[in-house]
Amino acid sequence: MLESQKLPKAAALNKLLSRCREPIHAPEKWALALERSVWHLSILEKASGNLAGFVRATSDHGLNANLWNLVAQPGELQEQLLAFLVDQALDTLRRTMPGCSISVLAPATTLNTLKAQGFIIDPDGIRAMTYRLR
Repeated sequence: MLESQKLPKAAALNKLLSRCREPIHAPEKWALALERSVWHLSILEKASGNLAGFVRATSDHGLNANLWNLVAQPGELQEQLLAFLVDQALDTLRRTMPGCSISVLAPATTLNTLKAQGFIIDPDGIRAMTYRLR
């Protein structure tokens, strides 16, 4: 089930990130990140209500949008969940911010899914860099 209204709890996000071998974050950092996001999408398991996938977007509300924390629970459905999240995220961006440039910060396990959706690694030689604040 796709959820875009109710914010997931930091503990649920950290549990999913941990299962995906991604870094976890303090609840205060999650609160700030979610507050500064323009929207988020969560996939919840129908039977249990557990968080199975997540992505959030930030934007300058003009030319650029960024997708963050793109993850889906490991297992046989992981690629399908990721593809669904990316498809829904792109649909949301097309409706709310048509024509914007989209970048993604996501784990290497999502590369095949992102390429299948038309993302290009380092277009025109543009390379992104990150710096982790402590």
